[in-house]
Amino acid sequence: MSEPVRFGVIGGSGVYQMKSLSNVEEIDLDTPFGKPSDAYIVGTLHGQRVAFLARHGRGHRISPTRLNQRANIYGFKMLGVEYLIAVSACGSLQEALRPGDIVIPDQIYDRTRLRGLSFFDDPDVGTEGLVAHVSVAHPFCEYLSEICCRAVEQAGATAHMGGNFVTIEGPRFSTRAESLIFRQLGMDIIGMTTTPEAFLAREAEMSYACMAHVTDYDVWHETEEAVTVEAVIRVLMQNAQVALEAVANAIEQLANSGPSPFADALHDALITDKKTVPQEVIDRLELIVGKYFER
Repeated sequence: MSEPVRFGVIGGSGVYQMKSLSNVEEIDLDTPFGKPSDAYIVGTLHGQRVAFLARHGRGHRISPTRLNQRANIYGFKMLGVEYLIAVSACGSLQEALRPGDIVIPDQIYDRTRLRGLSFFDDPDVGTEGLVAHVSVAHPFCEYLSEICCRAVEQAGATAHMGGNFVTIEGPRFSTRAESLIFRQLGMDIIGMTTTPEAFLAREAEMSYACMAHVTDYDVWHETEEAVTVEAVIRVLMQNAQVALEAVANAIEQLANSGPSPFADALHDALITDKKTVPQEVIDRLELIVGKYFER
């Protein structure tokens, strides 16, 4: 592309398009990790070029476990994205986090088991031979998270800054026993897609934050009905306009931002002796690691 796209939005359940974009074009990408979930919708919003991707594909065609998250994040990197805002549906594990509220989480608890979690461990693509131990003690960008929180409040919704987000495998919802255990562990919200999305964004040296839309009380609540797809969709449709307005507010606030605070996240993460790294691995991961290898 002639002009890098610095800002990206990845929409989850119920958020499959951004009608507020102008000068729109669809960009279909192939990445070293395969095809992303859908074409990227690139357009202008508040004078900024923004790339939007429907996480599950338009029409919600791809199950959480089957998402090619490596391709999704790498595709944003190909477009030049430095700041990535995720919009996700979640269940609440705490009474105070009500359906219709939006949580900006600051921590992740990973309970997945079937997903590739890194760009550096994909034998099918051939990225073995280079090991990176990236720091994710704080998996969300604090700067971007604060902007997202203000943007949600500006849109008139109830925002909660901070929270522990547990990611489960899916596509099924939790059992009641699981839900109660997550509460005992101190989790606040539950969803199916933030892992490995946040970790891959860090490896790609992007700032990443999540607007998690509470749709239900999962299955732990004594007086509320257990979560169903119908209930989730009902709340998502009510919140869809708020979600899009909040994203637009965030892009406006980001307009004059400098480079991502995580632009050098891999600087101290690459542990492999650089002289031993196969050239083909460097070539495949050029957009992520190229600057760390002398030509």
